Amino acid sequence: MADVLVSWIGTADIRGGSDEVIDGPLASVLRHQDFSYAYLLHNQPLDEVRNYLHRLKESFRTEFVSVQAELQSPIHFADIYKVLDATLSDIVEKHPRSPIYIQLTSGTPAMTSVSILTGKTKYRVRFLQSSLQQGVQVVELPFDIAADFLPSVADALDDRLTSLIACEAPSTAAFDHIITQDPQMERLKERAAILAMREVPVLIHGETGTGKELFARAIHNTSPRSKQPFLSLNCGAIPSELIDSTLFGHSKGAFTGATTSKPGVFDQADGGTLFLDEFGELPLEAQVRLLRVLQDGSFTPVGSTEERIVDVRIIVATNRNLG
Repeated sequence: MADVLVSWIGTADIRGGSDEVIDGPLASVLRHQDFSYAYLLHNQPLDEVRNYLHRLKESFRTEFVSVQAELQSPIHFADIYKVLDATLSDIVEKHPRSPIYIQLTSGTPAMTSVSILTGKTKYRVRFLQSSLQQGVQVVELPFDIAADFLPSVADALDDRLTSLIACEAPSTAAFDHIITQDPQMERLKERAAILAMREVPVLIHGETGTGKELFARAIHNTSPRSKQPFLSLNCGAIPSELIDSTLFGHSKGAFTGATTSKPGVFDQADGGTLFLDEFGELPLEAQVRLLRVLQDGSFTPVGSTEERIVDVRIIVATNRNLG
């Protein structure tokens, strides 16, 4: 599977390109990890970056795509967002199953801020940063960090994200079948409709029989994934010895009775939504094994050595306190 890197070209990168051995944050990331494609965004005139791009092509076995960004200034949030959003949209269309990484160290603070916001709210990406002290690191960002940038870049967002910031619940028929006269429940429906448009995991907490799956299905039907699969799994009904196989699938011969390979629910829900009901009933060790796939979508089927990566939105429900 082809890994794709997205990065702005900063002043430090261009300066490092004049050294005998090409240096700088971007070069460090390219040296740390192999990428099939690298989309490089720059607002400097092409004459200023042409030599740097040439040196990159000589130094790394990566297909480079140069993106000239027309910005009013390198700190203009709206222009930065438009260029980055268009680039990521193009990548998703051309490489729909490829892991996407955004390099955060190069460029201006405004470019970094918009990268975090866009990567956490509209696209499924991973983040990398580079420093002289700690080298290249994967950056784990909780969604709240991305949300902190919303007020400062509100003018950079499209209409859909702007309405989310304003907490305006989108008009949708998906929640109409949840009938209630309780004002608190109406507020929950509005919050769920807002969350539905965001690519973030959702936890639904409530007693058994309170309609948690109704909310999960409504969130899926309102989301951009509405035409993709929706799978529901009752975690409390899975025998302990079959948990891994049910979730991640297994290869032929993985255990007694595995006469054929079988995909798990994560594979079956690829591109769509997976609803894990009664999530708190899973043993703690099984919840730990879920952590990786919940973080980056990667897992290994039982009896296999080949890692798989899927794009699945997770909605979990429980009547337990998971804290």
